[in-house]
Amino acid sequence: MPGENLSRDEARERAALLSVDGYDVSLDLRSAVGDGGGEPRTFRSVTTIRFRCNEPGASSFADLVAPRVTSVSLNGRDLDPGEVFDGSRIALEDLAAENELVVDAQCAYSRTGEGMHRFVDPEDGEVYLYTQYEPADARRVFANFEQPDLKAPYRFEVRAPEGWTVWSNGAGEQADGVWRFAETKPISTYITCVVAGPYHYVTDSYERVFEDGTKLEIPLGAMCRRGLAPHFDADDVFLVTKQGLDFFHDHFDYPYPFGKYDQAFVPEYNLGAMENPGLVTFREEYIFRGKVTQASYEGRANVILHEMAHMWFGDLVTMEWWDDLWLKESFADFMGTFANVGATRFKDAWITFANRRKAWAYRADQLPSTHPVTADIRDLEDAKLNFDGITYAKGASVLKQLVAYVGQDAFLEGARRYFKRNAYGNTRLGDLLSVLAETSGRDMTAWSRSWLQTAGVNALTPQVLLDTEGGRIAELAIVQEAPESHPELRPHRIAVGLYRRTPEGAVERYARVETDVHEPRTVVAELAGAEAPELVLVNDDDLTYCKIRFDATSLATLREHLGAITDPLARALCWSALWNMTRDALLPARDFIGLVLRFAGRESDIGVLQMLHAWANAALAHYAAPEWRETGGELLATGAVGELREAEPGSEHQLAWARFFASVASAEWSLVLLKDLLDGTVEIDGLEVDQELRWAFLEPLAAHGAVDESVLAAELARDDTASGKRHQVRCLAARPSAAVKAQAWAQVVESDALSNALVEATIAGFARPSQRELTAPYAQLYFAAIERVWRERSIQIGMDVVRGLFPAYQDRPETLGATDAWLRAHEDAAPALRRLVLEARDDLARALRAQECDAAAADR
Repeated sequence: MPGENLSRDEARERAALLSVDGYDVSLDLRSAVGDGGGEPRTFRSVTTIRFRCNEPGASSFADLVAPRVTSVSLNGRDLDPGEVFDGSRIALEDLAAENELVVDAQCAYSRTGEGMHRFVDPEDGEVYLYTQYEPADARRVFANFEQPDLKAPYRFEVRAPEGWTVWSNGAGEQADGVWRFAETKPISTYITCVVAGPYHYVTDSYERVFEDGTKLEIPLGAMCRRGLAPHFDADDVFLVTKQGLDFFHDHFDYPYPFGKYDQAFVPEYNLGAMENPGLVTFREEYIFRGKVTQASYEGRANVILHEMAHMWFGDLVTMEWWDDLWLKESFADFMGTFANVGATRFKDAWITFANRRKAWAYRADQLPSTHPVTADIRDLEDAKLNFDGITYAKGASVLKQLVAYVGQDAFLEGARRYFKRNAYGNTRLGDLLSVLAETSGRDMTAWSRSWLQTAGVNALTPQVLLDTEGGRIAELAIVQEAPESHPELRPHRIAVGLYRRTPEGAVERYARVETDVHEPRTVVAELAGAEAPELVLVNDDDLTYCKIRFDATSLATLREHLGAITDPLARALCWSALWNMTRDALLPARDFIGLVLRFAGRESDIGVLQMLHAWANAALAHYAAPEWRETGGELLATGAVGELREAEPGSEHQLAWARFFASVASAEWSLVLLKDLLDGTVEIDGLEVDQELRWAFLEPLAAHGAVDESVLAAELARDDTASGKRHQVRCLAARPSAAVKAQAWAQVVESDALSNALVEATIAGFARPSQRELTAPYAQLYFAAIERVWRERSIQIGMDVVRGLFPAYQDRPETLGATDAWLRAHEDAAPALRRLVLEARDDLARALRAQECDAAAADR
């Protein structure tokens, strides 16, 4: 990987020297089918680049990662590939003012989801191809200048096997066995795209008539593997797509600029989705093979709208370098929810944002690798790791505050000016802030310094002083704290809500005040004299980005009456705050689990309920005292099956409780029940055990040795699909056997035979919280292997291995010591690798602190 890196300084130097007029890229993908002759599969890639150099005679380089280069021609002069190509770069000497570079290469098909990924469907043997490039893998498919600020128009042509269809960013036509695509607008390398294969393809169209009478017509398409076609609800995909296009046209005043709008759901995808203009790619798990809750449909809609927002924020106007990745990802993350609420049926999407997306941000912002929203990205490895909770969810949270700070009208007018001034160009932080200053009349410098250029999350805690009779507030103040590592106190616009129980037992808000908090202690004068509250909710309505804390009275109220809070957003905020307290070792894990058992059954929002299930699992696996885990697991399983039987038959809540019960089942009685549900000897009214739920039940049965390999083989025969294979591989690796663990380890660490999807499935099966003793020997092996893995494998597989196989379940001080020893001995390791290990170390240290807190609770 180091030889394929590109530094920010190199990119800036090249951008100052070169400008690109256009690319012609010809790919021959006919080698994708057939037996391959036993050799590693490659395809022919011929690229012509027309570019200018403002210092004739200077030297530079083009990017290409390929097994072999057949020929290189610069300005009609043939160059020796052996002399100018080093495996990742093509040296370009003595450049002219105007240049033409032609590179003929054999590029490799990928099995790791990077570059040109090749997938063979086990169901029917069909081959499917797609590309994925961000941040810098277009060079695995064609020669280029791989950095976002060297934009250019592209013309693609593709030769494909007979019977295939090929798609790219522009509209395509086939003639004489060659697919030729319309020239694109000037775009960056990482958002070019090719999808090819016997995909199932559905079409529709979008029309819009603007106020000036002009008409916009956008051809729509959606595709998936043929094996998924029976499950493909393209009508709903198109519905959300049209609603999103209407919404963004209403608010952006800039017509969608990239012609057609195809959406491809592709196999073994590393990301959620990618915003290639005219051809968005998604992971195919967004096509639901079984029954799912509305939270899954809401999540898919959010991703569709997130990628659509990128057509403007990211594709039309692109950051200059990855430092300003937030200029596209933070905006798209915010706009996804903003449009979901404003345009679709998912009107409660801000609750999901507060509960789920912010949880991701809070975790990332407390890691040692936290960084400002505008980050310091030294090279491509830094960039790859920067697609994180800070850049996405914290950035989106900050933008939500910005809208409140400058006003929605000023914010959207700023966006409109930003698009028109910078269309098809590249920008930095200052370019956006300047238009927002224009439209809002506010000085954006101080706001940016506090929120975009510093790291860390503040905690806000209410202090309530009652009058001598105890019936009214004498003084209510908000205390703001920051960690020592990031001591910045920020300006917060918050709402403070006062809640109390009604005679009917509901907990409702009876007073609300908005105020600005920027000091260590801020008195909310407007609340003096108000009736004494039973619950004070700082950051009511989720206006700012902070960790909420509670005073003693409020915490006592939540312990007894959390489920009685009538407002779903307020309830979600309280759950999120309690989870943060559990992670911070301020609330024992068993207390959090007790709250879930007591009140989750009353949770109306299905997304919040599923998040509570995930948090309860994490609390048991990581934060509960070891001696209490078995008791906690039994309590969760008993509570889950009770809620499962009580849930409305056929409801999404019933489905959520069924999946949660499977995830916590470990005692013999619970495993017997899962078997009986699988066999149909026991039925629960309304619960349909479809194929996806069958695999969910089989995984814990496999992990606890209740089913063997033959049962899993029979299930794969029943579900002989790509999805079924991933499930089977995960279940096989989950079996409680030393030989199984050794085999799984070897398949992932010592071999590169598995695809990215099967690596992910194997790791998920290998690392089980109930199998700490079985995986204990691998802690030492992990530290011995990770530097070699990082050096030899692709960065995506390296990230999967380093994150997924860290001995997190060896949660003892000795493991912490071993991690520290590795970090001390490898100070010169790749910074991105060290970052991953530092993050895992921080999670482990946090777990140990929380376990101490939980153990202390046993003595109460």
